[in-house]
Amino acid sequence: MKIQKVTPFLWFDNQAEEAAKYYVSIFKNSSILSSNPMVTHLVLEGQQILILNGGPIFKLSEAFSFSVLCETQEEIDYYWNKLTEGGSESQCGWLKDKYGLSWQIVPSILPDLMGDPTKSERVMQAFLKMKKFDIAKLMQA
Repeated sequence: MKIQKVTPFLWFDNQAEEAAKYYVSIFKNSSILSSNPMVTHLVLEGQQILILNGGPIFKLSEAFSFSVLCETQEEIDYYWNKLTEGGSESQCGWLKDKYGLSWQIVPSILPDLMGDPTKSERVMQAFLKMKKFDIAKLMQA
């Protein structure tokens, strides 16, 4: 596999390989490409990622997140449930997994709904009240 020109490089304390195995178990079309005591290289749905065992000096924050576009409510529910196990829920489709990495689980229809000037305000008011996105409620807004 060709190395990407720009690749996310995440700093973990000492759980790089453990986290990589966890993410690969959740996302189809994913695998660990290589792992050593310092760095694990994985691919999630075509996105290459490097995870460093860098020690406790730096922590992950909401300043960086992965966004997962979902076609169906079942897909939203699947990723939400898997990634919040041991983690925490936030607002508007955001969550933190058990390693502290932030994710956005987003319905793929949201940009179209937000781009419709007749619906955007109602859709925004609906999703501001949600933790996990509910496609049916967004469509009704």
